[in-house]
Amino acid sequence: MPRPIVSNSSPIIHLAKVGHLDLLQDFFGELLISEAVYEECITEGRNRSEVSIIKQASWLRVVPVTNQNLVSLLKTEIDRGEAESIALALETQASLILLDDSDAREKARLYHLKITGILGLLIRAKRSGKLISLSTTLDALRDTGFWLNAKLVDRLLIEVGER
Repeated sequence: MPRPIVSNSSPIIHLAKVGHLDLLQDFFGELLISEAVYEECITEGRNRSEVSIIKQASWLRVVPVTNQNLVSLLKTEIDRGEAESIALALETQASLILLDDSDAREKARLYHLKITGILGLLIRAKRSGKLISLSTTLDALRDTGFWLNAKLVDRLLIEVGER
């Protein structure tokens, strides 16, 4: 049986905003999310346009986190959704965790979790033909408020043959 994939809210919210939430289902099938991530995506974002798209994603499965001691420890340095995502990934022995925040990624590495983020997903989509233009998608992503380092963007566009 394949090991699960766990996601934090950032990849879900931002991919929904740029019209590419379907990439998550295409690549992974079902994604596990914690209750805090669900709240960040749906409850806290109830006035955002992408919420209805996220709500329709039946392949997102909310799973409660049992190790609240670990969550409390992690919350001293990262937010609740990221802390619960890391704890859930450990509890379910996930094969991959989707995280964008650098501090959360650093914590996940301490637990030897395999990590990717939205940029890794978009590169994979470009290489597999599911994304026509990485450049256009990165511009749209930037317009959602997602911070992108200009040098990193240049490097990624060169890597996928768009520069």
